[in-house]
Amino acid sequence: MYTSSAILESAGWGHWLLEVFIRNVLLALVIYAHLEYLLPEYLAKRQYLFYAVGLAACFGFYVLIKNTHDVFLTVYTGAVTQPFWKYSFYNFSIALFYMAFSLALHLSKEWYLQRKRMRQLELEKLTTELEYLKAQINPHFLFNSLNTIFFQIDKTNEQARDTVSKFADMLRYQLYECKADYVSVEREVTYLRNYVDLQRLRKDDRYDISFRSERDWGDVRIAPLVLMPLIENAFKHVSHRPDDNRIEITLGREGNRLKATIANTFDERPSSPEGGIGLSNLARRLELQYPGRHGMEISRDKGVFRVVLTLECQS
Repeated sequence: MYTSSAILESAGWGHWLLEVFIRNVLLALVIYAHLEYLLPEYLAKRQYLFYAVGLAACFGFYVLIKNTHDVFLTVYTGAVTQPFWKYSFYNFSIALFYMAFSLALHLSKEWYLQRKRMRQLELEKLTTELEYLKAQINPHFLFNSLNTIFFQIDKTNEQARDTVSKFADMLRYQLYECKADYVSVEREVTYLRNYVDLQRLRKDDRYDISFRSERDWGDVRIAPLVLMPLIENAFKHVSHRPDDNRIEITLGREGNRLKATIANTFDERPSSPEGGIGLSNLARRLELQYPGRHGMEISRDKGVFRVVLTLECQS
């Protein structure tokens, strides 16, 4: 078999550099294919058979091409010619070494990034808890104040009393019940209904606002406030025409799946919003809390913006 010194003496610097170039390019190709394709597409998804076949193909590709080049260099340098397969073990061991070395570096990098992300999440959690504690300035004072306002309102003014009562119930839900990972759908629907009723008070007779919900939700549970961005979005972007301004909210149940349909008319403008950052944040939250267990369809048709969200709920 040839050696580096034999290449330099017999073939010159040009062939020596070519040999180094071909070897490194082949190694780079198989390493890239392994790290960027085989690992995420097959090994990470537990498709072990396809991963093994792909890995064997990488080794076979490297060994085949390098063996061919080695035979050429052996003849060119005048070294003792060996059968084609004689170079296979050496080339395979070279490929295996660099593949293992690159994998170790890749795993070290992933471990470092994972640790970094965990530290960031811990920091964000502590910051969020601190901000929550700052915002929770004696909630008893807030509820006592609302109770005082409630009893100061004349008993004949039932609408004002009902408004204060609903607002207190919403505040209590946000401060105390939303800390859980999941809440009952029935309680969430009560919160949403109160929100819609309060928003309805702010709108005049030009707006037709409907809220329909399943009567019996049983013990089905849902992530708190996950539907809120959709309803807020509807009130934020509803049209402001002389008539035919509609917001329609329908919450139904299909087995253990919740189906929410929120539609609103909107003003046709070149820059009409499509939900903005609110829907983007909701999509991200659904990916984290309902991976593979949700669906969201968004449509704009004849002046109506519609979102249909389905969630596989806890029970």
